[in-house]
Amino acid sequence: MDPKAFHILVSLAAAPMHGYGIRQEVETRTEGEVRLWPATLYGTLSELAGAGLIEETSSPAGAGDDPRRKYYALTAAGRRVLSAEASRLERLAGLARTHLSLGEAST
Repeated sequence: MDPKAFHILVSLAAAPMHGYGIRQEVETRTEGEVRLWPATLYGTLSELAGAGLIEETSSPAGAGDDPRRKYYALTAAGRRVLSAEASRLERLAGLARTHLSLGEAST
């Protein structure tokens, strides 16, 4: 999975968000290591929606936002894909740690 898509799905796991909110959340969570510029963000949102992993939704109650602002939410399929990708990354990280510790033992 594309890392940008993964970060967007993680942002939407807790609650629906609008595009700019996703951008800010990703940048804050990654301490500035990942920046989603508008073309990348909205292109990736479009791809995720086309794949059925996210969908446009109404703004949360009491948001008081600009009515033109689009909110996005994970679909059930998006939640399954995010969970599977998180598990895959955990397995890879474990494999890397195992190989690193084996390398330390042989030096």
